[in-house]
Amino acid sequence: MKFLAFASLLIAQALFIQPALADEAVGSKSLIPTMEQDFVKSINQFSKAQIIEQFGEPAKADDVKVKGSGKVVASIWLYHFINTAADGTYYETTELDFIDDKVVMVAFLNNDGSEGPESGQQYEVPAK
Repeated sequence: MKFLAFASLLIAQALFIQPALADEAVGSKSLIPTMEQDFVKSINQFSKAQIIEQFGEPAKADDVKVKGSGKVVASIWLYHFINTAADGTYYETTELDFIDDKVVMVAFLNNDGSEGPESGQQYEVPAK
């Protein structure tokens, strides 16, 4: 009887742990798509660390901090030539706006980003 209980626990463990490990491995190894629409649809699933892992440090980063504590609550990151439009041409700049660790807004710019996002194409990232 003990053997049967032990065997059923091992089987249950194998059934539940394998999918969890597989999901974790896929999530940590998945690449962020660079095509405009695919990027917008998926970027909020990635943390700042995962974005840096794939694209490196941003060309420019501005942080919004809580006065007194110095805690970063929002950030604006600019990357250059990481995203492509539907016709395959690269956007010169991609702006990622973060709240805490997640992207909440994406803007694609056809300039170096010093003019601001008004001259580019902006998207709000869908909520999970």
